[in-house]
Amino acid sequence: MMAALMSLTAAAIDTMLPALGVIGEHFDLENENRQQLVTFAFMFGFSAPQLFFGPISDSFGRIGLLRICLFGFIITGAACIYAPSFTWLLVFRFCQGLMSSGIRVVTVSIVRDLLAGRGMAKVMSLVMTVFMIVPIVAPMVGQWLMGYSWRWTFGILVVLGIAVLIWVTIRLPETLPREKRNEFTPKRYVVAYFEVLKTRSTWGYMFASGVIYGSLFAFLGASEQIFADVFSQGHNFGLLFAGVAMTMAVTSLLNARLVERLGMERISHIVVMLFIVFSLANVLIMSVVGEKLIYFYPLFALTIACFGMLGANFNAIAMEPHGKNAGSASAAYGFVTTGIASILGYLVAAQYDGSVIPVLWGFVVLGTGSLAIIFIAERGRLFGR
Repeated sequence: MMAALMSLTAAAIDTMLPALGVIGEHFDLENENRQQLVTFAFMFGFSAPQLFFGPISDSFGRIGLLRICLFGFIITGAACIYAPSFTWLLVFRFCQGLMSSGIRVVTVSIVRDLLAGRGMAKVMSLVMTVFMIVPIVAPMVGQWLMGYSWRWTFGILVVLGIAVLIWVTIRLPETLPREKRNEFTPKRYVVAYFEVLKTRSTWGYMFASGVIYGSLFAFLGASEQIFADVFSQGHNFGLLFAGVAMTMAVTSLLNARLVERLGMERISHIVVMLFIVFSLANVLIMSVVGEKLIYFYPLFALTIACFGMLGANFNAIAMEPHGKNAGSASAAYGFVTTGIASILGYLVAAQYDGSVIPVLWGFVVLGTGSLAIIFIAERGRLFGR
């Protein structure tokens, strides 16, 4: 169920990726990079409201807020179908991101209500493994739905939202009993977030996650252009995207098997370094031999695979000290990481100029920045030493 809840966000991002070009043509966009805003409007909406949803869930419980956000997700998805202009489509996507942010906060809070540390990292890895199936399937589903209309790439979100809402209503109990809830006051808001932000490991891994995830957001925003324009593989976009997403599912499952033995810090630090190496190698190869899919794709898949071993570990490290404020900690983590990743991802994706090399250089810079933040947060002690 947690995987299904998290997967709504992935579906909302990935299902319409094959349709971005068609959406741009439908609304007569002069600059084709503007079509990326369909993705980034959702991400911007996903970021800030988490600061509001976190304390509410800590004070009033998880299940009520979750049902409200699921209902909002369904309504905004329906609004996207009938958007009369590109501007209104972006407004509705922003609002859908807002609802998804509440779903994400409550989902992570429920897991933290029941688990902590390596146990949480293991379960989150299993959740993320199922979550990664959506990016494998969603673009292919989106490409199939385009045979009817690009608007159906939003309609499928309405169907999924209704199904999950019914499941949650029937099966999900409240995981935060009344005696463990916080008082809902402005002062409590400030205190809860101060407790989160003063924890060195929490703010360190929040910022490190936001920076490196800017690379993933950049890929999501520019993926249709990269495969269709640079490599002339628009007709195979769904399969190529699925292959990349599959690597994240595999590494996420691998992380679930290794994290209790090796530890969250050791795995995540090594993987960030590998991310930098793979990205830099791809830049050099593309610069020397030219932009050929046979060289680009394997290295790029390995680069994206790194996220399967980063998300759950970064999240668990940041959340571990905050059992009493799980909602606020989850909200702060989601706000910072998504906000930074959205801005950096848009800036990197906007560098696309018909070549994949500027985007890959963005990966190198963001990976290096993330490693530097981790180094500072860990006081120079890497690999869990």
